[in-house]
Amino acid sequence: MENTTDLLILDGDCAESDLIPAIERVRAQGGHLTILLVAAIPPFPLYSMAATPYGGVSVPENWQIEWKSTCEALDEKATEVRNVLQHQDVSGDVKTACCEAAMMDEVVARHAMVCDQAYISNRLRENEVIFQNLVYGLLFKSPVGVVLNAPEAPEFVQPKKAFVAWNTGLPAARAIHQALPILRAADEVTLAVFDPVMTEYQDGENPGSDVAQWLSHHDCNVTVQQYPSGGIEIGKAILSRAKDLGADLIVMGAYGRSRLRQNIMGGTSSTLIEQTKVPVLMAH
Repeated sequence: MENTTDLLILDGDCAESDLIPAIERVRAQGGHLTILLVAAIPPFPLYSMAATPYGGVSVPENWQIEWKSTCEALDEKATEVRNVLQHQDVSGDVKTACCEAAMMDEVVARHAMVCDQAYISNRLRENEVIFQNLVYGLLFKSPVGVVLNAPEAPEFVQPKKAFVAWNTGLPAARAIHQALPILRAADEVTLAVFDPVMTEYQDGENPGSDVAQWLSHHDCNVTVQQYPSGGIEIGKAILSRAKDLGADLIVMGAYGRSRLRQNIMGGTSSTLIEQTKVPVLMAH
């Protein structure tokens, strides 16, 4: 994990206490911290006078004032955060993104392209649209994993007990690859398979054993557990088992099924994203 770059996404009202866990994590790893401050502006209100292209257009003055004040406030906060990084003597830089909420996915994905891991502050959950677009942008439009709930956990410098929810899907495999540096440094790694189908073309005759062997080659201390869900929704079963084992990080693939289905009917990914008690690293 040495020389890695962490992307921490915060809102414009963040305090110094919101930065400390990430700063300590980067300091312990000898890495670099990129902080992205985000703020949403109202959708651009373009009004047309008569038929286009012959009519004129009008932009309300109050929108321009709000846009300018929001961006200026975000720039002031960025200056404060830069001073904190300088005072803490940690390698880092601060960037800002002031745009419509619907554009957050594109903006955060562009910044994540040159980072190794992304962390979203729980403060951003207060605006559901912004939070969802940030999560979707990182999962579906960037190459990095996204960690939720960690910035507010000061002890999350290096998880000691990692709980990996495994299936044979590509998102789960990507999540493990993204989390590999963390898993190698963890004291214990539990590889959990829920309701495995023990056939050659499903989960294999001994589900999880091949992944555990690969992780062992990377010096991970791995234990394979095969759990029946007992009719409980898989997301809740993951949280329950992770709690029983005292895990301080859950690693899992996100959206093995479509976002539309998850948003309407719920599912494992939605359950883990919505919960706020356990840090979770996800990748798609």
